Amino acid sequence: MKSGQPNGSVVSIARERQSSLWNLPEAQGDPERTSPSPPRAISKIAMIGNHMPRQCGIATFTTHLSDSIGVAFPEVDCFVLAMNDVVHRHVYPSRVRFEIAEGDLASYHRAADFLNVNTVDVVCLQHEYGIFGGPAGSHIIALLRDLRMPVVTTLHTILAEPNAAQRAVMDELFGLSERVVVMSERGVDLLRSVHQVPDGKIDLIPHGIPFLPDGRSSKQRIGVEGKRVLLTFGLLSPDKGIEYAIDALPQILEQQPNTVYIVLGVTHPHVKDQHGEAYRLMLQNRARRLGVGSSVIFYDRFVSQDELNDFLSAADIYVTPYLKAEQITSGTLAYAVGSGKAVISTPYWYATELLEEERGVLVPWRDSAAIASAAIELLGDDEKRGAICRRAAAYGRDMTWPAVALEYGQSFERARVGQEQRMRTVFHAKTLASRPVELPALVLDHLRHMTDGTGLLQHAAFTVPRLEDGYCLDDNARGLAVMALAEEAGTGDRELIRSLGSRYLAFVRYAWNPEIGRFRNFMSFRRSWQEESGSEDSHGRALWALGTVVGRSAGPGRRSLSGDLFHAALPVLSEFTSPRAWAFALLGLEEYLRAFQGDSRVEAVRELLAERLLDLFNRTSEPDWPWFEDSLTYCSARIAQALLVSGARMGRGDLVEVSLRALEWLSDVQRSAGGDFAPVGSDGFYVKGGPRARFDQQPVEASAMVSACLAAGQVTGDSKWSVYARQAFDWFLGQNELQEPLYDASTGGCRDGLHEDRVNENQGAESTLSFLLALLEMRAADRIVGANAKAHPLTATVVANGDTTRIPRSRDMAASASQETS
Repeated sequence: MKSGQPNGSVVSIARERQSSLWNLPEAQGDPERTSPSPPRAISKIAMIGNHMPRQCGIATFTTHLSDSIGVAFPEVDCFVLAMNDVVHRHVYPSRVRFEIAEGDLASYHRAADFLNVNTVDVVCLQHEYGIFGGPAGSHIIALLRDLRMPVVTTLHTILAEPNAAQRAVMDELFGLSERVVVMSERGVDLLRSVHQVPDGKIDLIPHGIPFLPDGRSSKQRIGVEGKRVLLTFGLLSPDKGIEYAIDALPQILEQQPNTVYIVLGVTHPHVKDQHGEAYRLMLQNRARRLGVGSSVIFYDRFVSQDELNDFLSAADIYVTPYLKAEQITSGTLAYAVGSGKAVISTPYWYATELLEEERGVLVPWRDSAAIASAAIELLGDDEKRGAICRRAAAYGRDMTWPAVALEYGQSFERARVGQEQRMRTVFHAKTLASRPVELPALVLDHLRHMTDGTGLLQHAAFTVPRLEDGYCLDDNARGLAVMALAEEAGTGDRELIRSLGSRYLAFVRYAWNPEIGRFRNFMSFRRSWQEESGSEDSHGRALWALGTVVGRSAGPGRRSLSGDLFHAALPVLSEFTSPRAWAFALLGLEEYLRAFQGDSRVEAVRELLAERLLDLFNRTSEPDWPWFEDSLTYCSARIAQALLVSGARMGRGDLVEVSLRALEWLSDVQRSAGGDFAPVGSDGFYVKGGPRARFDQQPVEASAMVSACLAAGQVTGDSKWSVYARQAFDWFLGQNELQEPLYDASTGGCRDGLHEDRVNENQGAESTLSFLLALLEMRAADRIVGANAKAHPLTATVVANGDTTRIPRSRDMAASASQETS
């Protein structure tokens, strides 16, 4: 049903299958089109989502919907592209023909190619933020951009107040989808009010439900014959509120002593990964303490559909005491209502809609007494309970999976016809010029080998750690920042990333010398500090890393510890004289302010350091040398980057103008005769008026240039900066003056530099981290949504010194050490 139809209900789409459904007459096209395509029936449908045996609601939904479409339309080839999470692997049935690795962006591009080459007619996407990689699940956008067929997107979550990344992902998702399916009127309202999706694009289709067997025989099969059964099923997590139903049992049993409460389902895999079975154990202990253990049955299993049908059929009352009002849909509630069960529920959005007109009973939040009262009344009044069941069954008559499959069939046909009307089906294979070059996978093997129980070792002989050189704060801080970015990106081995991140943070914490308010830097292999205070640069790098953890990490403990160290290390910055230390600290301040914009103390330090860099530029620069110093040495691009992102966030057009001018000059200086990126060599650097050292070229310079250029591209919207960033990144892959790769794909490490006649084969920590940082930033830039927009929507125009510069309107647009999807 189109949501724009007045007074529509969830089940008002036509139920009968019409012979013309899959072969409607060709719509009238553009009169200027000379060769219209002939009419064509839908013969291939591909679904993207989780699939059983993966244990989650999306997997169950995708499995049942694809199976039902296969039965309803046997002439149609309906298959699935299954999303795989990082930790678990699954053995899928034959309907699953392609697997997408959640955190691997290249896997999404391959999936798009698979769909295009297999001439799929319609793609049906099951959307939930958490099942796709990238911030706010942004990886899926890369796949959808490459498709040539219409997309029908089913929304399993719609947020009333999405954050900037969630909103941007969802808005582009709607732009790439021909139809959008929601399962409730509340969902329709949110699409209209929050995302301004037009009514004509929305289809309101209910959540499907199975047919149920006879309830009496079901009670016998599950061992509760003669009992009054309360049931809650689904994946267990603390937001389910099951403890309030257990708390209601003593009062229920006083009036209905023959009652049992069945809690059916395994703990949600993500909850189990982080917290184990703590929630289930709490519930079981609660039941024992209340003396109702003999009336509570826990089934810690992910049951088959036939088993679930038996449990549902056996239930007298279904209970959903959920704790979050914002739940827009619930497969378990849909099953219960559609199956004609009496339901007691808290008033979350979906329940409020499904249980209106006396199709169930709503009780207040966290109110076990109200649950008890409602259950006692329904169990004691068969006539009232029967009337509720009949109303629910009548409402759910058209919610069975066969009926839902027909409604999806109509949505698919609307999508096909709609796309053809708008002439969007012309497809051309993407050339190298039009498609981003695939990036290497994130491989942390060498970094893991360079890390021991103390931290990250500095140097390597070839690929073997050099124990005699010990450790340094610089590298462990870099490693901490890289792990925070990898964690945010949702890519790679999550447990390894958390483990390495904790190890590096422990080293940074141990490096802190509270007696003088400074970090130490160098430590011997015997864990002996080599100085009481490290360099200003190492202090700035530590602040940068700590700010990155605060701004990006999901671990509350790591964020809190990093925040404490960050604030402790701030005061001494005002005494520093190193421009690079200022720059590293500024990048850390910007990362911190991602999470705590408005922290006046941090903002004051930012203004102080930014003004110092601006003053340095004004005193040193000349028309043919627009730079901050009289020489180009190491990490030069970080200085321009730090002033750029600070100026953009502060709304200072003068700072942005200076940094862009300096970065443009630096990009020209650091270029070979053949047009490749060629950083100033460390064998002499580049003093104003003197010769420019060609070698030894260092990975840290390429990484800095990638970061700075991506930041400039995001601030200005000028695509040339993406080209510059790609050239700097390709230096790692062999596009350099020797045409030799520095990145070692066999280890995941990076060689230490480019000499005049050879590559330095040692793979130290700084080089490897420089590559990994650049890779994470390039992957993040590749997934930035809205990249094809004609305008840069989150920028404003600032005029400074007669020149016009665009700067971000939103703090979420500010680029710092890494570019986030926006």
